[in-house]
Amino acid sequence: MSTYLWRKSSFSGDASNCVNVAASDGVIVLRESDDPETILSTTPAALRDFIRGAKAGRLDHVR
Repeated sequence: MSTYLWRKSSFSGDASNCVNVAASDGVIVLRESDDPETILSTTPAALRDFIRGAKAGRLDHVR
């Protein structure tokens, strides 16, 4: 397993319920701070599209 340089949002403060993000070899990896063993990976383009969609409200009514 690779060693990642995990980062979290400065808005999280000392909270332990946040998402950590790291980049490695053109891949973005994410984990929840309360379950650090579960790691998801995606591409920068896919993560960018997801964030843009969330900000635009396209995920407000997902079932």
